[in-house]
Amino acid sequence: MSPEIKTERLLLRPFQPDDLENVFRGLSHPDIIPYYGVRYDSLDATKAQMEFFFDLEKNGTGRWWAICSLDNSIFYGAGGLNSLSKEHKKAEIGFWLLPEYWGKGILSEAMPLICSYGFNQLGLHRIEGFVESKNENCKNALKKSSFKQEGTMVDCEIKDGHFISLDIFAILKEQA
Repeated sequence: MSPEIKTERLLLRPFQPDDLENVFRGLSHPDIIPYYGVRYDSLDATKAQMEFFFDLEKNGTGRWWAICSLDNSIFYGAGGLNSLSKEHKKAEIGFWLLPEYWGKGILSEAMPLICSYGFNQLGLHRIEGFVESKNENCKNALKKSSFKQEGTMVDCEIKDGHFISLDIFAILKEQA
């Protein structure tokens, strides 16, 4: 199970079943879902995302945390690593915050903790981020955490019936 990670103001903790409503609130929010890979229209449907978080741990393919206030009274969002490849020593970072917490430095504080865990506890050499090209907020958050843009995969996926392009960002262990 992923350990709790703390800073002066944040607690990154493993997801718990009672986080369901907060995850639904985030992954049904009209300001989050345009760029996030999944969206839900009910609590029952959101259970699939919760299972994803728990299965990552169980299958050894990643770790995700609930990002909360230090006293665990406020749920800000989620962040973690998935698509973990032990063979290639890499994983993909992902994150989302509830909009009322955007611009408050939460991701700038949480992302280095997630990367440090990946590099030091999981033995990763590389952490990647794949971001829809139009998602400027996410790209800025990665840049603030020392990720470098490596290129763009043009029209590489279909979302809502339209092709989208993904920008590739990465950070290596020695750059963190």
